[in-house]
Amino acid sequence: MFKKAVEAKSHQRLSGADRKKLRRTVKDKFPRVSDSDLDALLPPKAEITVAKFPNRVLVYGVEGGFPTFFDVDGRGSEIFPTVYALWTVPELLPAFMLKGGEVSRFVIGGADLMFPGISVPPEGLPSFAAGEPWAVKVPGNPAPIAVGSTTMSSTEALKAGLRGKALRITHYYRDLLWQSVEGCYVPNAGFFEDAVFEDPASLSPPQNSDSTEDACKTSNDQENNIKNIEEQSVDANDFQADSSAALTTPNADENETANEISAGMSELKLPDSGSANDLNDQHNLSTEEIDLLLDKCLLQALHTTVKDKDLPIPGSTLWSNHVLPCRPSGVTLDIKKSSYKKLSKWLQAKSSSGLISVKEDKYKKEVMLLSVNRNHADYSSFKPEKRPVEKSDQPNVQSAKETRSSKTLEVAEIYKPSVHVNPIFSSVGADTGKLFSASEASEIVFKYIEKENLVKPTDKSMVVLDVVLCDALFKGAIKKGSTYPTEVHKKDIGPTFVSRMQPHHVVTRGNESVVRKGALKTIQLVTERRQGNKKVTKLSGMETFLIDAEALASELQKKFACSTTVGELPGKKGQEVLVQGGVIDDLAKHLIEQYGVPKRYIEVLDKTKK
Repeated sequence: MFKKAVEAKSHQRLSGADRKKLRRTVKDKFPRVSDSDLDALLPPKAEITVAKFPNRVLVYGVEGGFPTFFDVDGRGSEIFPTVYALWTVPELLPAFMLKGGEVSRFVIGGADLMFPGISVPPEGLPSFAAGEPWAVKVPGNPAPIAVGSTTMSSTEALKAGLRGKALRITHYYRDLLWQSVEGCYVPNAGFFEDAVFEDPASLSPPQNSDSTEDACKTSNDQENNIKNIEEQSVDANDFQADSSAALTTPNADENETANEISAGMSELKLPDSGSANDLNDQHNLSTEEIDLLLDKCLLQALHTTVKDKDLPIPGSTLWSNHVLPCRPSGVTLDIKKSSYKKLSKWLQAKSSSGLISVKEDKYKKEVMLLSVNRNHADYSSFKPEKRPVEKSDQPNVQSAKETRSSKTLEVAEIYKPSVHVNPIFSSVGADTGKLFSASEASEIVFKYIEKENLVKPTDKSMVVLDVVLCDALFKGAIKKGSTYPTEVHKKDIGPTFVSRMQPHHVVTRGNESVVRKGALKTIQLVTERRQGNKKVTKLSGMETFLIDAEALASELQKKFACSTTVGELPGKKGQEVLVQGGVIDDLAKHLIEQYGVPKRYIEVLDKTKK
């Protein structure tokens, strides 16, 4: 889950309602947690933040502290505690005990846990269901080292002879989630490191520190233990051979990485009281320092991410998408702790200085950024910081636009011979399994007419029907009791013949081409009102034209400076993009100009108009 470095899209504080919802979700998901444990993980008076990642993972934590929970799918159905949270409340999750400390080398290397590596207690394998969250512990230490979800139930595991994968690891000690906040103090951090190198049975259970002095004392004791461990040599030949088969075998690089991590843990030192104070000072900036930091982040954003072609934009968009990403790593930026107190007052103050131009939208009741004075003295004298661009597996919006512009859309309606017209195709030697365009199908039927000499001699515009052609055109379509026609005008032959075939369509965009059965479905655009007299525009059917819903939603969010969501169509197959606001006309124009969707394939319905 956290093997690759992925930068969070946004960081924000949870509202009071979202905090209560998170606490309810944790209590429902983890019945073992008590109210006191929950207060220790999610303090009632502390600010709780959430980091959103491109792969929909949400990471929750105390502001200025370490993460406590992460949500795999972003919907609350697969929420797990972090190793930090389990060190604070070790009994939050049921845990599998490893057979030996040496097996932990593979777990912290990112391998999933296999049943042969689990120590089964004398009373037997505990009961569990598939998909349950479980932790992993080493003998003699109550501090878990990893969390994951079970791949099968205990009944299925016993039937399989306790073979196969037991736990799919989602987060483990020293992965990238750990390293993102490794500087934060976590109680009992040194006990796991000792467990890897010492005899696990000789360890005493870790104790929680009640004060900074206790924490420092614990840290110093642990450092002394680690130094003693460094002086000891570990003989790899003492490890049991069958323990290496307890986990999925990683490749050579993963083995080397796991060994490096395990060997390097003895050098890890917990921060002393001085560094802890420095950490607190970092997050307790004065009002003047916050004002200076706000100005610096704004100038950095104006130089790097705010483009004139994107203006005007709402003040909230400027703050969340441009200003906050420019703040220094590990620093929390809160407008309420500045001298301005409100975002609107801060932007108006910058407007008064002449750096930017803003105007309040009376309808949205929000300040809009209209323009940037790039000749201003503050703008000209500021030198933006050069930040390294991290490579991501997912293409950004700009590259998506460039790729899309080079891929033109081609839509064609094609037809497959049906049982009604198969005799006509067979008669002229055409392949009945092939797909034909409307013009090609018309040529087939007129080729048959020419072969059988069915043109009326006295009137060249009429075609005399024989039995085969009459059945192909009208069998099953004429009501009972009605007389079959004996001749048909030439102009009606082609459309009637094509209508008796099975419709298909082919959609091509760049090198991607899809052939689907049935007529081409249209894109549906609907605008309706929600609570509070707010408009929302719904878009569905974009998959027909090879348009990715997630990429489109992200693009529309920036284009219209509004909120967008992607969800499943209720009761139907496919996805639906919801755009806040009545942008139905602009959205239709965007689909035509940017994606090349023909206008006849876009259905527009505005339910807000009377």
